[in-house]
Amino acid sequence: MPTYDFICLDCKKRFDLFMSYSEYGTKPAACSHCGSENTRRRMNRVRIAKSEESRLESLGNFSDPSALEGLEDDPQALGRMMRKMGNELGEDLPPEFDEVVNRLEKGQSPEEIESALPDLGLDDGGSGGFDDM
Repeated sequence: MPTYDFICLDCKKRFDLFMSYSEYGTKPAACSHCGSENTRRRMNRVRIAKSEESRLESLGNFSDPSALEGLEDDPQALGRMMRKMGNELGEDLPPEFDEVVNRLEKGQSPEEIESALPDLGLDDGGSGGFDDM
């Protein structure tokens, strides 16, 4: 029997139910926490495995040096580009990466971020700063 994910609209907790295909849609989905039938099915995320070649193609023309021109003068564009590249890597990046990208997207310059986060990158044996990212 398949497992279906639900959320209770009363207690806001998530729960799973095992139902046959014929039961789904006909049998009420009662919350396993509070018993309420005021529930909604949650759709799970779907992950798609991509090859390295496919991920690189998704990045578009970032391999073209002219596509990177002007990024040093536009922190928000740099942040968007870094977020897209980070998403396409398909790997978990350290929380510092998200902190830097969030600050760039808000318009902070790399120099401002470096002065606000002086220990950035020191734990990996690097000298710190954007040059190590």
